[in-house]
Amino acid sequence: MISVVIPTLNAAPTLVGALAPLVAGAAAGLVKEVVVADGGSGDATLEIAEEAGCRIVRSAPGRGTQLRAGCAAAKADWLLALHADTRLGEGWIEAVRAHVSAGEGTAGYFGLAFDDASWTARLFEVGAAARCRLLGLPYGDQGLLISRRLHDTVGGYAEQPLFEDAEMAKRLGRARLRPLAARAVTSAERYRREGWWRRWARNQALLLRWRLGADPAALARAYGRERKG
Repeated sequence: MISVVIPTLNAAPTLVGALAPLVAGAAAGLVKEVVVADGGSGDATLEIAEEAGCRIVRSAPGRGTQLRAGCAAAKADWLLALHADTRLGEGWIEAVRAHVSAGEGTAGYFGLAFDDASWTARLFEVGAAARCRLLGLPYGDQGLLISRRLHDTVGGYAEQPLFEDAEMAKRLGRARLRPLAARAVTSAERYRREGWWRRWARNQALLLRWRLGADPAALARAYGRERKG
């Protein structure tokens, strides 16, 4: 069985959709618990989580900090980190079971899909698959399935507000990352609002700065200012 850990901050509009496949996972005997690591939501996020039977862990805001708190509280031997705006697609239960059965030595990630019918979304999905295959760099919106043992071996999620997913992938290394035979469908709302290529360019610029040693907290502040601009 697995513990699903979802970091949230005012995630009410998407959390119901993220939780729906996990209910099926619980009914199938796969999901032991869903841990919602909340960073101080002021909307209906906690009410939705409570109604769905999730365990709630309160944390300082910041996705890395929240994931670290949620994983520390989780009880299962396997952890699945999942974003609150991501819904697992068809076949995910079988894909997770197959990976768990293969052993604790690798972490798994889902193929990326967007809830958008445009050709641009399909192009970005192809690009994400190539990035994972060539660079060993799955992002957080693809989920991460990892055994407790491997999670602890690499030190868990870094307490940083941005690129905690890239940092985890870096710690694991490409040899310990495996694609799962299912997809995670994530919200394209921010891409549509900001523009697909504009958001991609901004993300790549921030990622490059992080790789060159920039402080993730400073990058998160810059990202926040750009979104408001």
